[in-house]
Amino acid sequence: MSRVCELTGKGPMSGNNISHANNKTRRRFLPNLNEVTLISDVLGQSFKLRISAAGLRSVDHRGGLDAYLLKASDEELSSTALKIKKAIVKAQAAA
Repeated sequence: MSRVCELTGKGPMSGNNISHANNKTRRRFLPNLNEVTLISDVLGQSFKLRISAAGLRSVDHRGGLDAYLLKASDEELSSTALKIKKAIVKAQAAA
C-alpha cells in the first residue's frame, strides 16, 4: 500500500535530520494518511478512501465528496477516485 493520498496526490517528501552538532542525515516526511469512509450524495453510496488530513479538510470545504471530485483534475486522483468521479458524472447526466 503506497503512502499517497487518493484525492490530492500528496506523497512522501525527503529532507534532513539536523543534529545539535549540525550533522545531516536523510529522512522522509510522510503524509498524515487516514482511512475514512466518505458518502456520495449523488450515488447514495459510501466509499472507503485513504486520504490525507489536508485532503479531508478540502473535501469538507468544497461541500462533500461529489463537489470535490467534480472540481479536481484527473491527474492527481487515484484510479478508485477516478472511477467514483466518472460514476458521479454519469449519474448527473442521467438525472
